[in-house]
Order: sequence, then structure tokens, then C-alpha cells
Amino acid sequence: MDASSNYAYALPTSPKSLYNLLKDLKIEFKIFEHPPLFTVNDAKKYRNNMHGFHTKNLFLRDKKKKNYLVIAHEDSLIDLTRLTERIRSSRLSFGSKERLFEELGVFPGAVTPLSVVNNKKKDINIFLDAEMLGKDTIFCHPLVNDITISLSYNSLLIYFDYLGLSFETVNLSF
Repeated sequence: MDASSNYAYALPTSPKSLYNLLKDLKIEFKIFEHPPLFTVNDAKKYRNNMHGFHTKNLFLRDKKKKNYLVIAHEDSLIDLTRLTERIRSSRLSFGSKERLFEELGVFPGAVTPLSVVNNKKKDINIFLDAEMLGKDTIFCHPLVNDITISLSYNSLLIYFDYLGLSFETVNLSF
């Protein structure tokens, strides 16, 4: 299965359910449809008037088996060794596609801050790039990689608060 809307039926939360939750929370967002995107370079080809903070989202796991979601600016070069120090974790590696689906309910290519809706154990450690603070427009996928939505930083905080999730802000400029 890929991470496009063609397989949204296999997700624990559909994009439509996510949109309804955002509406219930009075979170304003815009939807942008495009071909499936797997990399930041792919995404840059389909920007048409999409100005704002575009995210790169890393699902990581440390050797103590703690899971992390790191939300950075798309152009950030993340040094996992130095990130380990910044977020006070043990050695980090990318989580497997099986663990990604188990923890966040998405397929590779669709990792997003919004996928935490599927983290029922509420055990994911969320780190937001300090560069995001106060941004009016943040772009991320709504659980699939052929759609992008925009919302504000404050809206993202409302979303995390509703889900009962905490996060830390960290400087991801290395």
C-alpha cells in the first residue's frame, strides 16, 4: 500500500474524519490536492501559491524504545547524533514502517503532526521546530500524501491540546 488517498480506507482515521475533527475544533484550514509526494523535492514542484512553513516530519525511535515525532522545516538538515543531545534521548534511528503504522496510523510518505490523532497510548514524544513558533501558515499532509493542508501554528496547538498531547519546542538548526 502507498500513502495516497487510494488507501485511506486502510487508515484508522480517514482524512475526512480528520477534517471533521478540525472543523469541530473551529480550526480553519485549506486543502490542496496534488499527485502523491514522497520527498521534499517532490513537494516543491507543486507549490503554486503555497507560501508558508512547509514541514518535514520524522518518526524516530531510540534504543530505549521511545518513539519521537520531530516536526522541522522542510529544508532542515537533521543530524540524528546532535538531535539526540537536543531532545535528551538515547541513540536515534528511523522507526520501521510497521511501527509507524502502529503508533501513528499512517504509511511512509504521509507522516504529519496531524497523525498523532492515532497515537491512542499518548506516548509519542513530540518536538516542534522553534522556527514554527507563531507561524500563520503551516503546511502538512492530512494522513495521506496526495493532499496537503494549511493551518496556523496556534491551530496546531489547539489540536494537540484537544488530544491531550504535550510537546516541546527545540532549535533544529544545526
